[in-house]
Amino acid sequence: MFANNLKYLREKQNMDQMELAIKLGRKSSSSISEWEKGKYTPKIGVLNDIAEIFGVSITDLMNKDLSANVDNRNKVISMYDSLHEERQMKVYSYTKQQYNDQNKIIQMPEPTPESEYDEFELFGAVSAGTGEYLTDNKPEKVMYKGIIPEHDFAVIVNGNSMLPLFEDKQILFVKKTDEIRSGQIVIVDYDHQAYVKKFVRDEKSCRLVSLNKEYKDMPIDEEHDIHIYGTVVL
Repeated sequence: MFANNLKYLREKQNMDQMELAIKLGRKSSSSISEWEKGKYTPKIGVLNDIAEIFGVSITDLMNKDLSANVDNRNKVISMYDSLHEERQMKVYSYTKQQYNDQNKIIQMPEPTPESEYDEFELFGAVSAGTGEYLTDNKPEKVMYKGIIPEHDFAVIVNGNSMLPLFEDKQILFVKKTDEIRSGQIVIVDYDHQAYVKKFVRDEKSCRLVSLNKEYKDMPIDEEHDIHIYGTVVL
């Protein structure tokens, strides 16, 4: 792994073997050539110097295929660029969800110092896009500018499927209920992911509808697990 990484990093920076040898305080490039052929590995002090020259950790230098990371990144970018705009938005929403899950982040609008805010508990995000895991989140105390209506819990919108009614990162206040009517905006667990959608029931079917017509309806039938958390206070 080290031999391949050393050659990859050197060529990536358009550095020949002699130039690297000089940076390492050596008079010839023979050692560099032997390292890249895998004949032997330098001592830990030299490995430290190499890692510092190329801005990587020794662990990655010795154990990770650094060229594969770049190749995968380029492949992802290439595939993303070839997608239609609607699918690019889905990729972006999913990537942001993964980033936030990884870092346990819920992005909130930044308050201005002069504004007056009230405190309430936020129970995580609901998707206006690709789905959220609402039940995985513990309540977080946050500040909110404006009138807080009577509610049972609050969530934050992630995505744009409910535009123009709800924007990305908008706070929603929810009343718990077991009874809903067609046309109400609901917070729902659909196949174990949380969404904000419009509930519609007519002679055709029972379904969850996005206000943004770029998103398909979500059928309510025996093939899907569904639980209604409540209705959004409008």
